[in-house]
Amino acid sequence: MALWQVWLTGLGTAAALMVAVWVGSVVRTDASLVDRVWGLAFVVLAWTYAVVDGVWDARTVLTLVLVSVWGLRLSVFITWRNWGHGEDARYAAMRARRPGTFTGRSLVTVFLLQAVLAWLVSVPLLAAVAVDGGALGPLDVLAVVVWTVGFVFEAGGDWQLSRFLADPANRGRVMDRGLWRYTRHPNYFGDTVVWWAFLLLALAVGGWWGAAGTLLMTFLIVRVSGVALTERRMGRTGSRREGHDEYVRRTNAFFPGPRRP
Repeated sequence: MALWQVWLTGLGTAAALMVAVWVGSVVRTDASLVDRVWGLAFVVLAWTYAVVDGVWDARTVLTLVLVSVWGLRLSVFITWRNWGHGEDARYAAMRARRPGTFTGRSLVTVFLLQAVLAWLVSVPLLAAVAVDGGALGPLDVLAVVVWTVGFVFEAGGDWQLSRFLADPANRGRVMDRGLWRYTRHPNYFGDTVVWWAFLLLALAVGGWWGAAGTLLMTFLIVRVSGVALTERRMGRTGSRREGHDEYVRRTNAFFPGPRRP
């Protein structure tokens, strides 16, 4: 099967996953279910590429392990974090604006849109599992190192923030400890780094075109749904925590670095 046909098969799989989740969202009146399966979508895509026409070598296995650990952790964490909190405010606002048509519109503007985005982003995974690049080499080793750094920042940042928010003594205060001392968004920084690791796996087999997916994910995280969205929300006067302005002044927004005096 041609590589483009394998990629199109992934689109069908991602769309089927999101349609199933959309049905669940209709039953529960909660469109934010889509956020819980974002990481899982990439696991499904990578395994689809591997099963349909994968090259079952060490690199394929390595890629599947790395994307599965990353994607499943993300989906489990978001599910746990959002459990019992109802629909996310973003989707609730969309529903309130057009209550009569939101159910049908959300299938296209929320669920299928995310299926397409995940499919486009997944191209480095397609290269890593479906292109024969021979034995593992230096780029693969570097990819594991980079992935580990990214995973530590993402999972570690999420864990540290969860512990901070769970302590009543921290209510109304800004999180400026641990990894959050060096970047205001260690979780988003880590997520981005993980995708550059996947690009390294693609480059190891000559899949330079996988850069399109990694660059798209970087853009989404930094400019659309990650850093930018959180900064806008936290920057609102009514949402600011104690010490917010000082924290912003002294701490890098994305790339980790020493705090400014």
